Amino acid sequence: MSLRILQFGATGQLAREMLARASAGVEVTALSRAEVDLTEPDAIARAIGEAGDIDLVLNAAAYTAVDKAESEPDLAYAVNAWAPQAMAKACQARGVPLVHISTDMVFSGEKAGPYLETDAPAPLHVYGASKLAGEMAVLDACDRAVVARVSWLFSAFGQNFLQMMLKLAQTQPKLRIVDDQRARPTASGDVAAFLLSQAQRLAAAPAGAREWGLLHLVNDGEASRYEMAQAIFELAWAGRAAPVMEPVPTSTFPTPARRGLNCVLDAGRLKSVFGLSLRPWREALEDAIADLAPAEA
Repeated sequence: MSLRILQFGATGQLAREMLARASAGVEVTALSRAEVDLTEPDAIARAIGEAGDIDLVLNAAAYTAVDKAESEPDLAYAVNAWAPQAMAKACQARGVPLVHISTDMVFSGEKAGPYLETDAPAPLHVYGASKLAGEMAVLDACDRAVVARVSWLFSAFGQNFLQMMLKLAQTQPKLRIVDDQRARPTASGDVAAFLLSQAQRLAAAPAGAREWGLLHLVNDGEASRYEMAQAIFELAWAGRAAPVMEPVPTSTFPTPARRGLNCVLDAGRLKSVFGLSLRPWREALEDAIADLAPAEA
């Protein structure tokens, strides 16, 4: 009998990777925003309450327009904080565990080294604050919840830095790329593969188990945006000269939401609790590029 995951989100890169990678032993039912309005807590609760036999709920949906959130705080909080809260309450009522996806942007980016799950968050903008509120709401309302923070997600699906670089290179003779922001670039496919591989374990884990709580779920190794762009063109443009790239500081591109410079997440808890580490980001990037249509790469 298949393990059943009810997933909020159907078109984002992680949501699509979950659907693409689900095996015969794990059944993923994805709910789009057209099916469940994430600004309506009652609709969310009803979707979980009426879902039939489910073993796990995954929230792969979010308001991700970081700069636009500065002018749409109510919408950002509705989707990123109050929707996850409604999911957590409904999961608690049904006795079903919840996996909620969060972000490195709950931190200020001012720490000298990698951020641990135990470090105090200090978001710099509305988006980060709304995601932090969602984390707190989930952990407060559901005693069988994982809040998985991810960073710089990329894949062959959807909108992400990989896709953006390849698209810009088609029309711009020179690319100016930030070189003072650092993180652990993470493949959406690797996040999906981890969640699918651990679904049975999470479905069976009781309240109070080590699995629950905050988890940094990122690929191995770190890079700047500039270094990641270099790797993208080395791998995607094999045999062709890479576009001219100029490293620039974050201050070159003023944005409504201020970006933190150090977004590196420590993944030690992933290893100690689950006995696993995600592979190096460059290896995962190579696979994501291989999945792109030839015209895109």
